[in-house]
Amino acid sequence: MAGLPGVGKSALADALGRRTRWPVLSVDPVEAALLGAGIGSHQPTGLAAYNIVDALAEHLLRLGQTVIVDAVNAAAEARAQWVDLAERTEVRLQFIEVICSDTELHRQRLEDRRRQLGHLPEPRWETLEQRRAQLLSWSGARLVIDSVGDLDALVSELVCELDPPGPSRAGSDAPPTPARQDGASRYWRISRP
Repeated sequence: MAGLPGVGKSALADALGRRTRWPVLSVDPVEAALLGAGIGSHQPTGLAAYNIVDALAEHLLRLGQTVIVDAVNAAAEARAQWVDLAERTEVRLQFIEVICSDTELHRQRLEDRRRQLGHLPEPRWETLEQRRAQLLSWSGARLVIDSVGDLDALVSELVCELDPPGPSRAGSDAPPTPARQDGASRYWRISRP
């Protein structure tokens, strides 16, 4: 999972994990634990959290489990880490970018959330510009999911989209298309490398 803070990515990851019984590995609680253990915020705790989640995900993947990684993944280097993990463990990788097309709802979600993450401060709306630009420059293959709407319905559609074992369209030059052709989907498959 990738997307700006407050778009609903963790809610979607957790709901998908509950439905499928796939473990959800979230970077934010790991970073909060590092800070809570006394590692200073001047240290690269964000990078350390990504590396810890990578190691845990690798272990679970080698046990044959499917894993959901919940992280902003705005930087190309962060996404490259998951590509490398998939290659090392010889598993299929599906990036899912979560967006919130309703700007006011996104802002409200971010400003209203009160996660119990101890020493990890919540990002402010004004701090999202750099991450937003990084995500807008992302041109790799992924599903894009608009989190506006009923969470259970979104999870149901996502399960259907992830479940078919058919061939991947990754790498094709096809333009972004709705994952469902009936126009009811809030998902788009971006297939350009």
